[in-house]
Amino acid sequence: MQDVSYESSGAAAAMGGAFIFFMVIYLAVIVLMVVCGWKIFEKAGKPGWASIVPIYSAIVMLEIVGKPWWYIFMFLIPIYGWIVLPIMITHDFSKSFGKDVGFTIGLIFLPMIFYPILAFSRDIHYIGPAGRPAGPALDSQIGSIGTTAV
Repeated sequence: MQDVSYESSGAAAAMGGAFIFFMVIYLAVIVLMVVCGWKIFEKAGKPGWASIVPIYSAIVMLEIVGKPWWYIFMFLIPIYGWIVLPIMITHDFSKSFGKDVGFTIGLIFLPMIFYPILAFSRDIHYIGPAGRPAGPALDSQIGSIGTTAV
């Protein structure tokens, strides 16, 4: 007869329980970030569902920060498109809601704290692309060189 040991089944059950626990936490964080993205897009006057459509959400994000749609192709450039451009877009995103560099650093390094603050705070409102008020640009107000903008 073989000697049957049940000691390993306890370890397997513990690992399975830990896996389920961390999977529930992971799914909760994903749901929180999806809800935050939805609310932030609605604050900016864009459809909330656009935050969950992969490439379209990036195009809408570029609209929110005031960049042209073709910047989407710049994300394909190594180093610049993977590191520099996302930081610049995040800073413009932060400025679009009236926040400064400190909030941008928070969005980059602690997104699970700062995105919910941005989404659910009633004191934070969308100002305009990169912090400029939504109105006619200064270029369209100046008729020619030497004419004052009134």
